[in-house]
Amino acid sequence: MARRTTSNPPGSSPGPRNRTPQPLPRRRRTVGDFVKAFLAFVALVVLLVGVPGALALQIGWPLPSGAPSTDWLQQEITVGTFINVLTVVVWLAWAQFTACVLVEMKAALSGVGLPNRVPGAGPSQLLARQLVAALLLVGAAAASFTPGLSQLGQQLEGNQRPAVAAAAQQTPGGLLAQQQAQTAASAAALAEQAADAAAHAESGSGQVSEDATKFYRIQPPEGRHHDSLWEVAERHLGDGRRYKEIYQLNKDRAQPDGSKLSEASLIRPGWIMEMPGDARGGELVEMPDEAPKVSPEVQRQISDYARTGGAQEQGRPGQQGGGTGSGSLDRDTAHISLPEQRPGQGAQQGAGQGGQEHAAPAAGEGSGFGLPQALLGAPLLAAGLLGALGRRRRQALWQSALGAVGGRRGMEPPTPTGAAADAQDALLVGADPEGVRLLDRSLRGLAASLAGESRPLPTVYAAWMGGNGDLHLQLAQPAGRPPAPWQLGQDQTFWMLARADAERYEDVDTAAPYPGLVSLGTMDDSRLLLNLESVPGIVSLSGREQDRAGVFASVAAELATNGWSDRMTITLVGFGEDLTPLAPNRLRHLDDIEALVETMEAETRQRRGALGAAGHDSVLTGRTGPAQHTRWAPHLVLLAAEPSAEDAVKLAELAADASRLGIGYLVGTRTGDLPGAAWEMEITSEGKLLAPLLGLELDAQLLPVSQQRAVVELFTDADPERDDDRPTPTPPFLVDISEQGRPAVYARLVGPYEIIGLDTPDGERSPLLHEALALLLLHREGVHPRVLSSALWPRGVTDDVRDALVERLRAWLGADPDGTPRLAADATGRLKLAKSVVSDLDVLRSLYHEATQGRGAGSRAVRGRLLTDALVLVRGPLLAERPEGRYGWLTHEIIDAQLPLLVADIGLALSAFHLEKDRAEKAIEALDAALGSAPGDERLWHELLRATHATGDSNRLKRLAADLVARSGARGLPPRTEALLDELLPTWRSGVAAAG
Repeated sequence: MARRTTSNPPGSSPGPRNRTPQPLPRRRRTVGDFVKAFLAFVALVVLLVGVPGALALQIGWPLPSGAPSTDWLQQEITVGTFINVLTVVVWLAWAQFTACVLVEMKAALSGVGLPNRVPGAGPSQLLARQLVAALLLVGAAAASFTPGLSQLGQQLEGNQRPAVAAAAQQTPGGLLAQQQAQTAASAAALAEQAADAAAHAESGSGQVSEDATKFYRIQPPEGRHHDSLWEVAERHLGDGRRYKEIYQLNKDRAQPDGSKLSEASLIRPGWIMEMPGDARGGELVEMPDEAPKVSPEVQRQISDYARTGGAQEQGRPGQQGGGTGSGSLDRDTAHISLPEQRPGQGAQQGAGQGGQEHAAPAAGEGSGFGLPQALLGAPLLAAGLLGALGRRRRQALWQSALGAVGGRRGMEPPTPTGAAADAQDALLVGADPEGVRLLDRSLRGLAASLAGESRPLPTVYAAWMGGNGDLHLQLAQPAGRPPAPWQLGQDQTFWMLARADAERYEDVDTAAPYPGLVSLGTMDDSRLLLNLESVPGIVSLSGREQDRAGVFASVAAELATNGWSDRMTITLVGFGEDLTPLAPNRLRHLDDIEALVETMEAETRQRRGALGAAGHDSVLTGRTGPAQHTRWAPHLVLLAAEPSAEDAVKLAELAADASRLGIGYLVGTRTGDLPGAAWEMEITSEGKLLAPLLGLELDAQLLPVSQQRAVVELFTDADPERDDDRPTPTPPFLVDISEQGRPAVYARLVGPYEIIGLDTPDGERSPLLHEALALLLLHREGVHPRVLSSALWPRGVTDDVRDALVERLRAWLGADPDGTPRLAADATGRLKLAKSVVSDLDVLRSLYHEATQGRGAGSRAVRGRLLTDALVLVRGPLLAERPEGRYGWLTHEIIDAQLPLLVADIGLALSAFHLEKDRAEKAIEALDAALGSAPGDERLWHELLRATHATGDSNRLKRLAADLVARSGARGLPPRTEALLDELLPTWRSGVAAAG
């Protein structure tokens, strides 16, 4: 974002300047002002006096003169009854409007702060304010009242926010909705002007500059007219609404009388106001140019005041440049500060990687092979997408298993190709599931510790995840000392947890405390997660539409799939209809803003009522109560379509109380000027996410359209509900199961890991080579080199180390008799094994496929032999007895679901084969063997009950039923199992009760 400069544009002449201060001129009132005031007076008289008078004369007293009896409730409702009820409603509306007028009059005449909120008075109080403003426009209170008028369209939350928010206004961000409506360019200009003021004051230079820092001295009252920041901004900046810039430049700075500016409407004669650099007008004093033109006393006051501005600006945290200082957050702009480096952090980080063979490569290194960089650089998003994709594929497997009769349908998920394959590889490389796990455990552990101490959850604006794994939470306000092992960070608004302490956390049964955290990007090797549901208002995102689309898609995808939340609703408007396959239970799409406003008005009312009924002041207190798992889930609204001015005001009203209710709003805008925006961000075409008011310049986390489509394709292909004409997938690799098809290298993976046909490699490389071979054997379609390295070295490794391992693996596997290497790269660069390298899992799949869809389909004898041979291969779970701490990549695989289902299918097919010839004992033997690898498969138990029933041994069947009931525990038997027992053994319930 270009910084706003204060110099005059080329060719322009400087504005009028007067070398000496002059008294403040009285503002001239126009004829239009008097006409507006007269009409406002007439309207107020009609509404305040005419309405009650008309009611009293025309209708009279509508309520009964005495206490009503029960007979009164049984009387017929007449037109008179209806008129009396309507009259009572009008009287109540009149009383509410009168209260609004009194409140607005009091605030206008006192000139202190904003008017109090009259409960439930929204539009009524807005009308009262407009009428009172017009009436007082020509009166003595107009100057002090006018700043409040600027908030009509932007600060409705000042009138709608409940009392709990008033107490929070002294906290960081408590005045966000009032103080951060200025643009990012204005914020940059303020910082520049304050720095210029310090430089001029310290140097005492006599150079005349168009950019010299300008000051204004508040004038004494003239008659009944008092000076105000609004009129100062109107005269010297051309727009009264820019009074906020003056306020920001001067707030909390010591004035000549020793007091400080704390509220924009409270200024005193004689105070010095530093002005933005583009201020023009005859009452300004430029220092040091015009110092000789003012009295020595005023000169001294301005010089002293300029020095306080420089000191204040130097100590302000969160400015560009990465420095945060040790001070607390700015209380009105709530900078999201970058955490300071912990003492000894560098040494710890080096020690933490000492166990690795080499340091991880720098960002962007080794980014070849065509993998999408955006997914590679989004570890939390990639982990969430990968976990959700695995769950979707497992669900598809189980649904296919339950619907299969006589043969498996969909045992193998479709192998992705093209952009989808690249996206899947990028997810495997970029994902940081360990980081997600630690973040989730740390946050839940913190919530559990606070609940144990009967302390509420603090409001968290953001979380920073450092490159060394430390977690920093940035609080909205100091909340005391955190529970151990958390520590205070750089100041009272930071709580910090070292990675070593986070790793000692265990799973706790508590609700996710901050599910609205979402990654925005990185700064200085630290990743920022913004808590969307805690923002006191709207978060606006400006920039080009295509750039904003990448941010919106990334935010939506991570919120929908992240691992640190339990339940939430994400509403997408103006984009993302094709994103719903990522999480159909979380994501919903609305067609337009009108539907959004209607939906959110209803939900806001419902949440306010629910919080009040539960006795909670916010969702944070509700998440630590007894109903934590079922209530207070966040609702995050992502609105990519820019709202109209009217819709923007409605959204601002809704967002005024949103943070208390667990609702967050991210709204796109082309210009960055959005009413009610508490935090303003901009995405640039270079991928930078800028938020000058928050002190941020991030490398944005994006999900471009092309990668978004590729990710969605992975999910739609795995959708268990998808009904298309694609053929049933066959195993990715079928081997020759005849004697002539004996492999050169045979690896036994189903059970303890063994390799036949190769010498055991010497040295420390042996475990790595075995693990690499296992990964390649489970992915016959090929493995991307970066996927291989990220699987073997989760914390990263340089390309030369990876390439050296690949060469060792190639040399170890050797070549076939014709000289073809048994490990080679295909056209896409993925590593693939030759057909002469086979695993028992490949043989198992091939035997089952041949028995059910090959030669065994037409020959009963062949089918029985193939199924028996297949079941013999099953020696236990996959890669049993594998070394602890290795093979972590298996968590991304679905083989843990595929293998039990495959074994169960083989057992079921072999059982059916034996039962056809009434060989019940052989069928039971096959089912028992399958249950050793798939003990939770309900289908096996059902067939075991039928086979046992076929033996005619009722006692044996009763023992099996009792064993099933004991295994089910407190959950009880599944309905299908109970129904089968009722059919096969009607007395099973009494038998179980007698046994109990």
